[in-house]
Amino acid sequence: MNTANLQLEGLYLVIASLTEALVSKGVLSREEVDEALKRAEQGAINDERSVEDLSPANRDAVAFAARLLQIANAGGADRHGLSFHRLAKRVGETKPPYNDQM
Repeated sequence: MNTANLQLEGLYLVIASLTEALVSKGVLSREEVDEALKRAEQGAINDERSVEDLSPANRDAVAFAARLLQIANAGGADRHGLSFHRLAKRVGETKPPYNDQM
């Protein structure tokens, strides 16, 4: 596996842990975190370049981080322990199709 991919996996877990700390300290609500992550996802997949130049698989790659962190924020990480594999699997199981995939 590419070392950069492993570094990104670690980074996603760090961000998920930091987000959970912000929620538990009352700095942000779970809903505020979710809304910010949804805005990031929509910004990534609705970008002109994304819609015109990227395949659905590449758009999924751009949106992956926001989707993974949304699942972690919703408690998917807490129930089974913080596992990149489990979170990534849930991203694949829950991602909606794009309009051009229907």
